[in-house]
Amino acid sequence: MILPIYAYGKPVLKEKSKEISKDYPKLQELISNMYETMYNANGVGLAAPQIGLSIRLFIADGQSMKPDPQPDGTIENMEGFKKVFINPLILEQNGNKWGYEEGCLSIPYIREVVERPYKLKIQYYDELWNLKIEEYQGLKARIIQHEYDHIEGILFIDHISPFRKQLIRNKLNRILQGKLEVDYPMIFK
Repeated sequence: MILPIYAYGKPVLKEKSKEISKDYPKLQELISNMYETMYNANGVGLAAPQIGLSIRLFIADGQSMKPDPQPDGTIENMEGFKKVFINPLILEQNGNKWGYEEGCLSIPYIREVVERPYKLKIQYYDELWNLKIEEYQGLKARIIQHEYDHIEGILFIDHISPFRKQLIRNKLNRILQGKLEVDYPMIFK
């Protein structure tokens, strides 16, 4: 089932999310609905707060991305990068920060360059409640960091300069007022 995505300005997007337990009601159905919602909106990641749930859960599927060369010149293979992250915890972030243009399904039509560390180490449970500790770099790390920010109550625009934020203020106000059309269901303020 396709769920509506919460737009910029909804309080749930600024809350720090809570962990869930293995017996969280209808978890597999929720994960399935999140994937369907993300694909319908042409996204590569979706966090639970974006559908109104303040829980530590996000999904990622970067397989549709046409990867750009990474800072080290390599082309990253996104094949097979489809994952569910439950109760994740970033253990380390390192490597040089690098800029890349990001967007967000909750903040449509706005894209900005965000600087993020190149590598990370993360601990999480997958959809079968297997504990994982994995390392990622490049675009995979970026998608994870973007979605992880959502469960921490941080939006990608929180990483841009006050000057850049001022330049997009009118666009943000249009979202706050619900004065834009998108190709997927959204809930505005």
